[in-house]
Amino acid sequence: MDTINDFIASALPYTEWPMFLLLIGGGLFLVFYSKLMPYRFFGHAIAITAGKYDNKDSKGDVSSFQALSAAVAATVGLGNISGVAIAIHDGGPGVVFWIWMTALIGMCIKFYSCSLAIMYRGTDSDGKLQGGPMYYITKGLGEKAKPLAIFFAVCGLFGFLGVFTANQFTETFMSVVDPGATIIEMSDENWKWTIGLILAVITSFVIFGGLTKIAKVASAIVPFMVAVYLIAVIAVMAMNSGQILPALKMIFTEAWNFKSLATGGFWGLVIIGVRRAMFSNEAGLGSAPMYHGQSKNDEPIREGLVAMLGPFIDTILVCTFTAIVIILSGAYLEDSSGIVMTLSAFEKTLFGWGDVLLMVIVTAFALSTLFTYSYYGVKSLSFLTNAKIGKFYNWYFVIMIVFAAVASLELVKNLIDLSYALMVIPNMIAVLLLAPKVNVELKKYILKYKDGKS
Repeated sequence: MDTINDFIASALPYTEWPMFLLLIGGGLFLVFYSKLMPYRFFGHAIAITAGKYDNKDSKGDVSSFQALSAAVAATVGLGNISGVAIAIHDGGPGVVFWIWMTALIGMCIKFYSCSLAIMYRGTDSDGKLQGGPMYYITKGLGEKAKPLAIFFAVCGLFGFLGVFTANQFTETFMSVVDPGATIIEMSDENWKWTIGLILAVITSFVIFGGLTKIAKVASAIVPFMVAVYLIAVIAVMAMNSGQILPALKMIFTEAWNFKSLATGGFWGLVIIGVRRAMFSNEAGLGSAPMYHGQSKNDEPIREGLVAMLGPFIDTILVCTFTAIVIILSGAYLEDSSGIVMTLSAFEKTLFGWGDVLLMVIVTAFALSTLFTYSYYGVKSLSFLTNAKIGKFYNWYFVIMIVFAAVASLELVKNLIDLSYALMVIPNMIAVLLLAPKVNVELKKYILKYKDGKS
């Protein structure tokens, strides 16, 4: 495993700048190219999500709310709880500011990419409606661009594994439950194998049921788990209200620390923020369009507006609250990273029981992420082969959950970071080239909206 990790780590630096330029440079271009229109329709996006404009006769498999829930379930998870802790460990409190900036830009990226997911839907070998980067690349840019779609799908076979979630859930369990104190005598290694097997079995019950079952479970779990987590965090903030402003001040001041201790100095700090934000909300990655492309919605702009809410919920809200708890508790000063740092922060601020509460929340986060993530991989393999073979990805997915439980955090983090950075390249190239098509649809939609027809 060390050899694999060394190889992945050595490849990562070569992907940082292409990812940074496409996500931030390309994202900023889209923000101004849209004339801030997606942000101006924020309230309308909430109304769409609430079902005000649902049409039962539209093509697709799930509602816009279910598509958003599934996409958010795949992003609101351990990336928000342990991913933020990893970012603060690697770059200090100032990295949170760059996570915010990436998320705001990411809202516009998701608007464009998920609008494209409806505009350029295709069918798989079973004749079922499909959407996502592979389809808007090939149908929007033409068959000459198919190598980009293939490259995206190949990287997705690795990037869409649930390895980070399985790894961090296992660490949470080992830290909170302390298996050594139980009546079952096993080594830590065997406990990790056992946890991985249990996670794999539970995940199997849902993911082999297909998209409809995944969407139903996600739409039931996501609102509840986000609410419980936010209530816990708000309670911590209320009891430590005097520390909130200093924590926010630290985030803003450290964001411009040109002598940052982060690897690569100030720009290293920015890249850590960009990377962790992308890991948190997946804007620019191309995963969310796969779910939104299945939505029962024939109006591309409407679906793009719904998708735009994802980064706001996932990063602007959830990640920010996590970061504030970590900073005001002082846990960021400890020599720990990932979920262990967040557990320490909650334990310190919630009367010694915060880590147990977080364990319960993490369980819901982990399961919902695992349930939804496998679908991305199935679609990637189906595109590369056919729909029947694509379903075998689920077996590969559950097997890798078990191995991830015993792997090092460094290995799974590097694997996902590399896969994500590579997937951004073909996806963002397509989104930027097809942006004028979205703007044409946006103008039409605005006219309909003003006429009261949308």
